[in-house]
Amino acid sequence: MNRQSQAAVLFLVGGALLHAGTTSLYLRYVKAGLQPLLLAAGAVLIVAAAATFWYELRRAWAARKHPGGEAHDEDDEHEDGHAHREPRISWLLVLPLFALILVAPPALGSYSAVRSGTALQQPLAYPALPSGDPVRLGLVDYAGRAAFGHGRSLGGRKVEITGFVALDRTGTPYLVRMALNCCAADAQPVKIGLTGELPPVLQPDSWLDVIGTYTAKRTKDPVNGGIIPYLDVLQAKPVATPSDPYDESWNS
Repeated sequence: MNRQSQAAVLFLVGGALLHAGTTSLYLRYVKAGLQPLLLAAGAVLIVAAAATFWYELRRAWAARKHPGGEAHDEDDEHEDGHAHREPRISWLLVLPLFALILVAPPALGSYSAVRSGTALQQPLAYPALPSGDPVRLGLVDYAGRAAFGHGRSLGGRKVEITGFVALDRTGTPYLVRMALNCCAADAQPVKIGLTGELPPVLQPDSWLDVIGTYTAKRTKDPVNGGIIPYLDVLQAKPVATPSDPYDESWNS
C-alpha cells in the first residue's frame, strides 16, 4: 500500500480504538483498567495518520512546483520508471476494523468454561465484608473465601453473586465468571457449584443473580483438579448480561 493508503488504514485503526474505548465495547477485549492506554493508542494512531497524510500533501505540492524533481519514492516505481500499482485486495485488511465497529463479539461463556480448569487462586488476605444484607460479592471473591478460608471470613452472612451458568457433562450447574489478567485472550474461568433452591431449568450462558449462604460442600474440577466451592442458593433470578462480563478481582 502507498503512504496515502497506509495513512487511511492508520486512521481507521485509531478511530476503531477510540470508538471501542469510549463505549463499553472495549470491555469485550481488555480489562477496564486498560481503557486510558487504549484511548492513548487510538489518539497516537490518528495523529500518525494525519502527519503521514500531511507529509504526502507537501511532497505533492513540491512536485508540482518543481516538475523536474523526483516526484515518487523508489518504492513507488518499477525499475522501468512506471508507477507501481498496489493490489486492491490489500484493502481487505480494513474489513476486521469494520467488524470491530459494527459487530460486538460475545464474551467468553460456558463453552470455554467447561473445557478449562478453574483458575481460582488463594487470596493474600480477606478484606472486611461491605455492608448490606445480603452482601454483594464478586464471584472470585466468594470463591476464594469459601475454598481457602472455609467461609470463616463470611461470618455466616447471606451473599449475592452474579455470574453465568455452565453445565458440565453430568449436568452439574456452576456459576462462572471469566477472570482476566489483561485481556480476553488470557481469560480463565472461576467456578462455584450451585446447590439448594435452583430454577427448574438452567440454560448455559444465561446470567443469574443468586442469593445464598456458604456451604462446606466442594468438589474438584474435572479438568485440572482445582477446588470448586459451592453456594447454598436461597434465591435465584435471571438478569441481563452485564456491560462488563469479566471479573478482574482476582488480580486487582
